[in-house]
Amino acid sequence: MKKEDTRSEGVTSRLSGFHKLPVGERLGTVSRMFKLSGDDTEAMAGGLGLTTDLANTMIENAIGVFTLPLGLGLNLLVNGRDYVVPMVVEEPSVIAAVSFAARIAREGGGFIAEADDPIMIGQVQVTGYGDATEASNKLLAHKEQLLALANSFHPTLVARGGGARDVEVRVLPAPEGPRGEPLLVLHLLIDTQEAMGANLINTMAEGIAPLVEQVTGGKVYLRILSNLSDRRLARSMVRIPVTSLADFDMSGEAIAEGIVQASRFAVADPYRAATHNKGIMNGIDAMAIAAGQDWRAIEAGAHAFASRDGQYRPLSTWTLEEAHLVGRIELPLALGTVGGPIKIHPQVQAALKLLRTTSARELSMVMASVGLAQNFAAVRALGSVGIQKGHMAMHARCVAVTAGARGHWIEQVTNALVKTGQVKVEKAKEILANLMRDAATEAG
Repeated sequence: MKKEDTRSEGVTSRLSGFHKLPVGERLGTVSRMFKLSGDDTEAMAGGLGLTTDLANTMIENAIGVFTLPLGLGLNLLVNGRDYVVPMVVEEPSVIAAVSFAARIAREGGGFIAEADDPIMIGQVQVTGYGDATEASNKLLAHKEQLLALANSFHPTLVARGGGARDVEVRVLPAPEGPRGEPLLVLHLLIDTQEAMGANLINTMAEGIAPLVEQVTGGKVYLRILSNLSDRRLARSMVRIPVTSLADFDMSGEAIAEGIVQASRFAVADPYRAATHNKGIMNGIDAMAIAAGQDWRAIEAGAHAFASRDGQYRPLSTWTLEEAHLVGRIELPLALGTVGGPIKIHPQVQAALKLLRTTSARELSMVMASVGLAQNFAAVRALGSVGIQKGHMAMHARCVAVTAGARGHWIEQVTNALVKTGQVKVEKAKEILANLMRDAATEAG
């Protein structure tokens, strides 16, 4: 029976003019919309962030905490549902770009996403096993015994519907050449349910090692999860009417063609594909950090998946189909709603309340869509006026603040910098001094 979705439909990610509000008003808007508690609101503002005592329980040799900006990606519509996306990132324009791209995507109905069941891989490396074919057959013959042993280490996971599901055996060529022993690797396929799963996978892989040695007569060395979680893929797709792409005094058709050409470039060239995928990960990493996910594991899995056919490829592609620009993304996303810092970090807990996702699968669908939105914003700029024009205003704002601008002076200095085309601190100081002098003259 399908569980009833009790989440409020009063939530919208379409908050027009949100970026123009003072920070306090933005926080108040979000707090009211999501009915956040006082503690959650204070956590979002940084007042109840990570303390040094809490940090000391999370890592070794802790001496303090390091903070990054927390913002909201807006306008995201995935499978007909609005999502406000907490994002932690220091790079200007990332959040603005994903919000802008998501707004355009809404005109085509938003993103359609799906995700696989949370199947992860535990690897057990065997050496000194004798004949590879014979050892492989022995392991497969003991499959049910291996699965039962693995599941005995996590009975609560099995009770929740997860656990070890299958066993595979791989024989890999010896890396040192034909005279070396081929690598025999057992894969334990585990349904981790709502966990990312690293600890439970490692426990199971280590737990079955003695039986693997007994069955093969060999010696087990590595027993650990693989971060290439290619059984746990998330996919998202978006269809944007070409007519809605018109901008920069360019037609929608011209911009669409530029995006398609950027996609072709990334498919053909790993040098371009690396930058293409970095843009995708701008959004995914920012969301992952806010949601308390292991973003290093996500990065490792994504880039390994991008190389699965022997050449590094883009994780997303863009094509023209029936007067629509169609974007597709597929990548491994091993996420969790339990474990790690999720139940410890106050800001992570508050961020997850804004996301309103109820499962790791749903979380991965939203994250894949954020990555595709981020990618769209980048290739749209690259295929038309170039990336610098889009970055210029955001960079100018940082320069204005560095030059000493505060309050209402920030926007004035930023606008003046962009007009001059000289986005430099010394120029910003000059502009700020002139503006303040003129204002003093008028007031006097």
